[in-house]
Amino acid sequence: MKKIVMLVVALAGGLLVYRRLQAAQAEEDLWIEATSAAEPEPVA
Repeated sequence: MKKIVMLVVALAGGLLVYRRLQAAQAEEDLWIEATSAAEPEPVA
């Protein structure tokens, strides 16, 4: 039983780290897009 609890805690921790890394990458992508020197494409 103790091993199952530890496995669940480890999986939850891994999921938390994964989601934080994913959110940080999305924030970085938005920052790069917002600060890029490229001209925006005209809307047709």
